[in-house]
Amino acid sequence: MKIAGFTFIRNAVKNDYAIVEAITSILPICDEFVVAVGKSEDETLALIQSIPSDKIKIVETVWDDSKREGGATFALETDKALQAISKDIDWAFYIQGDECVHEVDLPVVKAAMEANLADSNVEGLLFHYRHFYGSYGHVAVSRRWYRREIRVVKMHPGVHSYKDAQGFRKDGKKLKVKLIPAYINHYGWVKPPEGLNNKVRNFTQFYHDDAWLAENVPADYQFDYGNAERLFRFEGTHPAVMAERVARSNWPFYFDPIELEKKMTLRRKILQKIEDLTGYRVGEYKNYRLL
Repeated sequence: MKIAGFTFIRNAVKNDYAIVEAITSILPICDEFVVAVGKSEDETLALIQSIPSDKIKIVETVWDDSKREGGATFALETDKALQAISKDIDWAFYIQGDECVHEVDLPVVKAAMEANLADSNVEGLLFHYRHFYGSYGHVAVSRRWYRREIRVVKMHPGVHSYKDAQGFRKDGKKLKVKLIPAYINHYGWVKPPEGLNNKVRNFTQFYHDDAWLAENVPADYQFDYGNAERLFRFEGTHPAVMAERVARSNWPFYFDPIELEKKMTLRRKILQKIEDLTGYRVGEYKNYRLL
């Protein structure tokens, strides 16, 4: 069984993406790792080249910045990495620049790959998600935050990144997947306020035109941590590759749970209560077919 990791990145230094941590978190179980490195305004290429592993395969790309709808650029770049994977690979393990896998979950992932390798009905593996928010000690848990997504796909010419690269499809159809007891730790919202100001400006430019950005994310825009809805203390451990980042985090983070809850509509509060009591998320978006 052969496994490839793959991802895409641009301006990782400028936007403080934990891309090295993301790559190295899954590198131990990969036979190769393809990184589509977009032409950047910083030293992103040198950063990826500095990873001390002969498994790394770099594909230099140029992003099409004219695509400003629905994050389509992210899917295009993901597919460039996917298409550069060696033809003898069985499974492709996708990781984004703000995600990490805990080392304790790697044997779980590999065992699931081995168990489902010969089953042609299984086209991918579905992961649980932890969305860290504001600090490394808090996770956001509500209907606003997706609970599961595909991060491992069985190699097939018809597999492609879908919409804004959150998931995958095969020949335009939803993949048939197995849910495995492993987590993707998502750190995209763990930054000091000024870092999140930059994140929102950078991220939304791939979804909206200049007029929308001028109105909704002006030059004096200040992020207020208002989109969390519900936060809980995280009592577990972080992946070892994140230890340095966790240790140097020093910004103050405070939230008022009552004020956060006020931002939820009555409908969302009712639906959240149903989920809390039953574990079932009414109307949950699922870009997959669960086996």
